[in-house]
Amino acid sequence: MGGRGRPSLRILKFCREDALKKDELIGGMVIFLFGAVTILLSLKMPLGTFRKSGTGLFPLCLGILLMILSGIFLLKLFFQNKEAPKKGKAAVEIPGSTKQMIFFLGTMVLATAFFNQLGYPLTSFLLMVALLRILGIKRWAYNVLLSFVTAIASYFLFVQWLKIPLPKGWIGI
Repeated sequence: MGGRGRPSLRILKFCREDALKKDELIGGMVIFLFGAVTILLSLKMPLGTFRKSGTGLFPLCLGILLMILSGIFLLKLFFQNKEAPKKGKAAVEIPGSTKQMIFFLGTMVLATAFFNQLGYPLTSFLLMVALLRILGIKRWAYNVLLSFVTAIASYFLFVQWLKIPLPKGWIGI
């Protein structure tokens, strides 16, 4: 009886590893496609040059970076050894990680959709509030303060210092 339990444990472990690899593959492909869409949408905006960048240059560079990094990740998955992980190195799924990823991507889509209407300062503030909340920052005072400081710092960096024309929205800043 004791010998029968071990093969089923091996099969269960193999199925978990296959499911984990499949999830990693899907995640890598989603990030790769997100990078491709970012590149395509950024090409519709003025790119400018590296000395005088347009609004599309930064998203273009980020899209390229996303595609390169996810491509490396996918290649690593394809050429990874089929050996089982060593004891103590089994992957542990973080509870709620799928839910967090869906909320994270949904928040990014909403921020992109309302970017022109709300403007850069308000969108960056609301985006940071939402993302910090999704990532688990429960203290609202800390969340709002960090989001406000980030929005102000990024506004001065991109709009004031780098002179990148970003949408003002109904705030008019």
